[in-house]
Amino acid sequence: MKRVVITGLGTINSIGHNVEDSFKAVVDGVCGIDTITLFDISEFPVKIAGEVKDFDPATVMDKKEVKKADRFIQLGIKAAHEAMHDCGLAGEDGKVDTSIGDRFGIISASGIGGLSTIEKNSVVCANRGPKRISPFFIPSSLVNMLSGFISIAHGLKGPSLSHVTACAASTHALNDAVKTIATNGADKILVVGAESAICGAGMGGFAAMKALSTRNDDPKTASRPFDTNRDGFVMGEGAGALVVETLDSALERGAKIYCEIIGFGESGDANHITAPVMDGPLRSMKAALAMATAHLGEDVKIDYINSHGTSTPVGDVNESKAIAELFDGAQNCPPVTSTKGQIGHCLGAAGAIEAIFAIKALNEGIIPPTINIENQDPECPLDYVPNNARKVDLTTVMSNNFGFGGTNGSVIFKKFEA
Repeated sequence: MKRVVITGLGTINSIGHNVEDSFKAVVDGVCGIDTITLFDISEFPVKIAGEVKDFDPATVMDKKEVKKADRFIQLGIKAAHEAMHDCGLAGEDGKVDTSIGDRFGIISASGIGGLSTIEKNSVVCANRGPKRISPFFIPSSLVNMLSGFISIAHGLKGPSLSHVTACAASTHALNDAVKTIATNGADKILVVGAESAICGAGMGGFAAMKALSTRNDDPKTASRPFDTNRDGFVMGEGAGALVVETLDSALERGAKIYCEIIGFGESGDANHITAPVMDGPLRSMKAALAMATAHLGEDVKIDYINSHGTSTPVGDVNESKAIAELFDGAQNCPPVTSTKGQIGHCLGAAGAIEAIFAIKALNEGIIPPTINIENQDPECPLDYVPNNARKVDLTTVMSNNFGFGGTNGSVIFKKFEA
């Protein structure tokens, strides 16, 4: 398999509008979860989420284009803009040189896409008739329009694809980037995961499933992965972007290399549309480790896992048991953390944002904490780095994401060695 590396990062989420600010905040234990301001919550049982505050999309796209793009696309464009400039390939106009554009692809990811736009236009259709629907409704809400807008902005003419695999979508997009490059489908790929489902339909739908925390009176402690008193996940929004390219390409142009992707795994539970089982995540992680071992020609030691860790009663136990099984007992497991206590669950964007946190941890030698652990669940017996970050020399890290429908994804990053 071709050696594939990460050379650009970008993110926007509820604790930061760029990678550096976000990682500092996540290490410091800052929580971006608060009372919802994006819509009227008076009739809703859940009133909290991890909103992106003070974001003006006109800073990264033309004002005339803003109304044509749902908020999830706007957030994705912001993250992509940062990643493309970070990797050093975007010109002053944001576009890549025409000599590399044909071999530079984009794979986007979102769990739901333009839900707020769909909601708004559905209401217009019902109350005012179909003639009042916005002409921008369809192109603003389609998931693959995230790839469309970004490819146009940066002149990316390689494969333009999208993944919609619920909360594993970004991880699957990242894995697919490696596959595409490995089979010579592209030399470079921008992976972007984006989500913005903090609207009436999104919050009402997940609340109806009893999936969300109802700790409305204390938003900062509402998301509490692996804690005995967790009562569901907290919705988040945001985007993450990563530039993936061949090692040869990165070395040839003298690029800054964050890490190498040495393995990934994917699996399906084939069990239940919303209730997870241990077998699926376990096989996903095993597949990632098997690929990494084959790639390096030696056993791979995982130093840290950024878990899916949603703060749901069933999900946290299931993932913890799968990790313990993978390493032949809790006592043999590396540190495991969840950053969802700070930014909420960003659904289809979770994998991209959390991969960035894992990569930054690898580079900085510091593991972000799992905040809000006051009474660790005895059924979650691992080392979750509770409440305070930990300085550790890291060489290899794993990131996990799992989604409704029983879809799972894992990816392994290794500190780059020439």
